[in-house]
Amino acid sequence: MHSSTSSSNPAEVVWQRPAPSLGMAGWIAVALLAMLIGGWETWVRVAQQVEPSYRNSDGLWAEQRRRIDHGEGDGWVAIGSSRMLFNLQLPAWEALTGQRPIQLAMEGTSPVGVLEQLADDPDFTGKLLVGVAPGLFFSGYEYRAAAIEHYQTETPAQWFGQQVSLLIEPWLAFYNFDYALPTMIRRQPWPARDGVETEIEVRKISNMERDRNTRMWGRVVDDPDYQALARHIWAQNWVPLAELPEPVRARILESRNKQIQRAAAAVAKLHRRDVPVVFVQMPYTGHYAKSEPDIAPRELTWDQLIEETDAPGLHFMDHVEMQGYDLPEWSHMSASEADRFTARFQPLVERTVAAHYPREESP
Repeated sequence: MHSSTSSSNPAEVVWQRPAPSLGMAGWIAVALLAMLIGGWETWVRVAQQVEPSYRNSDGLWAEQRRRIDHGEGDGWVAIGSSRMLFNLQLPAWEALTGQRPIQLAMEGTSPVGVLEQLADDPDFTGKLLVGVAPGLFFSGYEYRAAAIEHYQTETPAQWFGQQVSLLIEPWLAFYNFDYALPTMIRRQPWPARDGVETEIEVRKISNMERDRNTRMWGRVVDDPDYQALARHIWAQNWVPLAELPEPVRARILESRNKQIQRAAAAVAKLHRRDVPVVFVQMPYTGHYAKSEPDIAPRELTWDQLIEETDAPGLHFMDHVEMQGYDLPEWSHMSASEADRFTARFQPLVERTVAAHYPREESP
């Protein structure tokens, strides 16, 4: 319909359309959507044994990193790769010290970039644990480099989207990167094309809390088939260093020295601000007991790192407190073992700091 009274110009016609009602078709669509979401959620929870947890997003990492900017930079901060993320349990540490560390470790990622960033941040005045996964640390590989960039460039719209997501994440199990529909479709056993090498993607192996405290997913421990899949993924396509092409070996050797020098420069800055730094090499077994020493021999990497940085190092082979834990898929501790590890590891860290960074007594 139209109305000629809605305009001061009698020659102008203003068309008005009544707002449509939802109608039967709309209600059917809403009901169908609810059924599909409910069915997907049920399948994920029951058939896949997934429980809701927070998403390991760039926004969540940025939120924790920003705590240092907001005045919480005087305590322990943990950086590293997934072994530091899984094995260091923040509640167990807090139970011993009364203070919860800030967890900034990122899976599949060298911590050297974060180390450099903290070295340049005057707001960080606490103590730093640096996890060293040899194959990642000395290669400089940064699978999660986008998280650092997100922290530096996050827009108001991105921040708001993260806050909305945080309202949903604790309630919906299917709202998980690993169970997104495109991911599930991509992981179907599609026929392989001739001449195309395929690689199985890393599967879900953990649950994360709001402050990024991370615990191994129980299915990795209790489901033998899923545990075998995780192990297969870690070991797939591995080639010993001696069998790699010469140019590749040369780049690996060059990267070792580069990462050590980067770390040494960053630690020197932290030492000038009286920030203690402790390097940590967490336990590994199985395939990693063969591949880690091959790609990064201790005497050529870890030992040189400790010497060049003049920082203490805690290698699991040197300390009984870091030995004797169950690693279901060779690289990370189960949740209960991580609790037990942290309870023994924290006093070792404190003793190490006290021995290497003795405080000057007041006159």
